[in-house]
Amino acid sequence: MALAESVVQIVESQARAAGSDKVLAVRLEIGALSHVEPAALAFCFDAVTAGGLAAGARLDIDRSPGRGWCHDCLAEVEIEARGAPCPRCGGYKLQVSGGQELRVKEMEVA
Repeated sequence: MALAESVVQIVESQARAAGSDKVLAVRLEIGALSHVEPAALAFCFDAVTAGGLAAGARLDIDRSPGRGWCHDCLAEVEIEARGAPCPRCGGYKLQVSGGQELRVKEMEVA
């Protein structure tokens, strides 16, 4: 719920700064390694937008894959979860390099 509230605060603040009084749509990017469940965030988003500038706004969620640098095979690879082995060489010396984000990518206002 706190994440959804923070997203709505950001969106409504930017809408006001742009001189808008209505948010029509919000596009989020959620990384596969971010520990954020998109369905739960969408449910909470609907709850926390009630009565505000983003009430009734469409929420679109883009999932970005997990990425890591493998110190064994010296390659950047896509990973499904933290602690998973390198899909290329099977090694476990992976440093996460992407897929942890939760960000507002764009929004549509009226």
